[in-house]
Formats: sequence, C-alpha cells, structure tokens
Amino acid sequence: MQQDARPMSDHAFAFLSNNAFLKAPAAGAATPYAVAGIAWDGAVTNRPGARMAPRAIREASHMLCDAIHPHFDLSPEGRLGDAGDLALPNTGLAAMREAMAPQVDRLIRAHHMAWLGGDHSITLPLLRAYRRWLGRPLAVIHFDAHCDTWKDHFGEPSGHGTWVCEAIQEGLVLRECFTQLGIRSSGVREAREYVRDQGGLIFTARDLRGLESPAQLAPLLQAIRDRLARHGHPPVYLSLDIDCLDPAFAPGTGTPEPGGMSSNQVLSVLEELADLPFVGMDCVEVAPPYDHAELSSQAAAHFVWTYLCGRLKNA
Repeated sequence: MQQDARPMSDHAFAFLSNNAFLKAPAAGAATPYAVAGIAWDGAVTNRPGARMAPRAIREASHMLCDAIHPHFDLSPEGRLGDAGDLALPNTGLAAMREAMAPQVDRLIRAHHMAWLGGDHSITLPLLRAYRRWLGRPLAVIHFDAHCDTWKDHFGEPSGHGTWVCEAIQEGLVLRECFTQLGIRSSGVREAREYVRDQGGLIFTARDLRGLESPAQLAPLLQAIRDRLARHGHPPVYLSLDIDCLDPAFAPGTGTPEPGGMSSNQVLSVLEELADLPFVGMDCVEVAPPYDHAELSSQAAAHFVWTYLCGRLKNA
C-alpha cells in the first residue's frame, strides 16, 4: 500500500475552521472587508483552548441571520469575505509569528481585516505588520482584564501578557494614544500603570462601574477623541480580549477575572467610536471548552459584527 508522502504541514489540523463568519463567501477581490482565524493558543498561562475560537465564533455568527445591524441599519453581506484560518505551526511562538507575517502582510493589503484569535500573543505580530504597511505607529484601543505589560512571560521573553510592553518599546504604537479599558487583574503597580506612565489612558473596570449608555460613557469617549485629535488623528487598531467582560458574560476564556465589563458597555463603546480611523481589529482569548451556552462566542461574534458594520457605515 502506497503511503501518503505529503509533509505534515500540508494537512489541516482538526481544530481549523471550515465554516465562514456570517456565512460569507471566500475573501477575494470583490470583498473589501474580510475575517481570518488565527487558531493559536501556545502562549496561554492558564487554560488553553483559544485555538478553537475561530470555529466557535464563526458558528455563533450564524445566529445573526441577515446580519442587518440594529444600530447601523446595514449588513456586511456582499462586502465581506472569509479568508479562512492562517496556516501556522502550533508548537513554537517564534515559528508561529514568522509564518504569520507573510500571510498577514498579504491580507491587510487586500482587505480591511478582523482577526479571530487565538490568544493575545497574536496581536504583537499583527501590529508589526500594520506598522510595516502604514509606515507609522498606530493608536490602539485595548479592551482587557489584564494590562499585558509584563517584561517577561513566566521566564520567557514574550507571550500573551507581554505584547503591550513590547509594542510600545518597539515603536509600533503611539504611547500617548494607547487606551486600555476594563483593566482589573492583580499585579504590581509598575505593570498596572505602565500605559499611563508612558503617557496613555487607562479606564479600569472600577472606573467604568455603572456606566453603560452612550450618555454615561460620554466623558470616556470624549477623552479618547481628544487624545487622538491632539496627535493628528492617527490610524487606530482595536484589540478586544473577551476577558474584558465579566465572567457572567464570558465564562469561556482562559483567564477569567470577576468584576468586569458588561456586553452593553463594550457595544456602547464600539458603536459610539465607529467613526474613528480604524485600520483593523482582533478579538482574542475566547476558549470554547470553558464556554457555557456559547455565551463567550456569541459575544465575540456580536463585537466583530458590530465593528465591521461600524466601518461600513463610516466608510
């Protein structure tokens, strides 16, 4: 019997997605917007499983039916494609990031991308790619329970908790235009306050308690707008860690932290800031093995859908 001589890298891993976000067609020249999965969780520090998120988020998006957004009153249908999951090795962070780079470079030049993680270590190579493409540092809006500003990753130089520090130190981002929302995890003051010490903005989960409507969030929203205006309205990247939400809204994540944001808070911010000059986004750290009733995947699908509809409304 003849053996299959193809290398292992030619075979799709079992967890890679074979469905499509919003049942969109394959990404191509006719789809200016696209999603792609980054099925990687090799840098998690607690519970693995985020490699399975792209499939789960795509499946959850099918519940959006015709995908006409109730606030923006439009659908991405006809303008959105799905580029599938990136082909990546899954045993080493450096090898994964090296394999990511050419695939990301190609996609961001062809489409406005929404990336479905994956753990948060994917954001650093994404920011490197956008920095190469745009030729300038980016502003970042970062939803998270964790500051991700650690100088090392449990003895390793890089991981899902170091990317913010690395991005700032590498000059990928504008320090003064880096905004964090929902931060609440334990940590030394130097890590918790790192972004503020670098000149950026931090709105902790405690700062946000009781603020859900656009009117209640208006001072926060205006502070972000004022900061971007003072720095010439730079391109903005959105990184949304699902654990910014309280575990009541998103139990399916690797590092849950009580006392978090509500789905309403996140949606209010996304909807109200939809006219900013966003160039791309990622949604990370959904871990389907720990999800109850698909709550985390549903939230992620709604956030990505809302972001895309906001971009279309303001294109």
